[in-house]
Amino acid sequence: MTDEKLKLPLYAKASIFIIGLIASIAILYIARSIIVPIIFAVIIAIVLHPVVNFFLKIKINRVVAILITIFLTFLIICALGLLIVSQISKFTESLPVLIDKFRTMFDQAIIWISGYFDLNPLKINDWISKTQGDLINTSSAAIGQTLVILGNALVIFFLLPVYVFLLLFYHPILIEFIHRIFGSSDQGKVSEIVTQIKTVIQKYLIGLIIEAGLVATLNTTTLLILGIEYALLLGIISALVNVIPYIGGLIAVAMPVIIALATESSYWPAVWVLIIFYIIQLIDNNFIVPKIVASKVKINALFSIIVVLAGNALWGVPGMFLSIPLLAITKLIFDHIESLKPYGFLLGDTMPPLLKIKKIFNKKNKSA
Repeated sequence: MTDEKLKLPLYAKASIFIIGLIASIAILYIARSIIVPIIFAVIIAIVLHPVVNFFLKIKINRVVAILITIFLTFLIICALGLLIVSQISKFTESLPVLIDKFRTMFDQAIIWISGYFDLNPLKINDWISKTQGDLINTSSAAIGQTLVILGNALVIFFLLPVYVFLLLFYHPILIEFIHRIFGSSDQGKVSEIVTQIKTVIQKYLIGLIIEAGLVATLNTTTLLILGIEYALLLGIISALVNVIPYIGGLIAVAMPVIIALATESSYWPAVWVLIIFYIIQLIDNNFIVPKIVASKVKINALFSIIVVLAGNALWGVPGMFLSIPLLAITKLIFDHIESLKPYGFLLGDTMPPLLKIKKIFNKKNKSA
């Protein structure tokens, strides 16, 4: 058969592509409880691999080196977790007082709304009571779902170290397997792609950790200077939430503002928190992220937002965290395959020269 006979019409190619895309998305969604922990484990293993290599260079057994690395990582995570838990316990002690203050604020808001919009406060209270009843019914189902999610999270928490250990232990086999899939003529390109994927993930996650540390320091210092309660807890949680691209920044600003409104007698501390946190967000978005995080992953903002929303729809909050690294890996693969280079360019943030665009348009006009 000749090449002309093997060529499919456009509608057939489009149909195959759409069916394949739908099937892939369905598989990713259905098997998310298996796929998401494995992807997290792969990323963590890539980040920890240099540490394991360091221990191997000083003649430590491979199994012992991996166990030491995982144990040290576990200690760091536990130390951070204990710090957050200790702050949360202090916060829960004051929770009844905060709830009373929120109720007072809520009542004041109802009085203001009824006066400003000329509404009967009783009607507003009746509407709120009906809404609360609906919310209680909804929350009972939500609590059940939350318990299921927490159960799954605990299972993943215990499985993740096992996955990471096995991935680090069988690292030579996995790398050799990737090389054997491709022909001998492509070995150089395969090695380059694998090395660059490791570098991108390591630098990106290290950049995120540095960003979270800097933002947590700025947040906590601001709240301590303003005298806001639970400054350390709010500073750390805001920094951790801020790691979620685009959406996290809004939540990171909203939380301390709400607590400032509830705990302070005047509205000015909340206003100052809003202003200074907005300035911190500007510093983060225009200096910290471009210099420390985005310099490692060259993805344009349009596709970053799209994949973050798609990751949330597909895998929830874990999908939002994984979306950018997975998109960066996809772009890197596209950049090394000749037929896919246009798609890699589309995902990137490199603007074409203006003169080149003018020449393309001039050629098209002349041919027309």
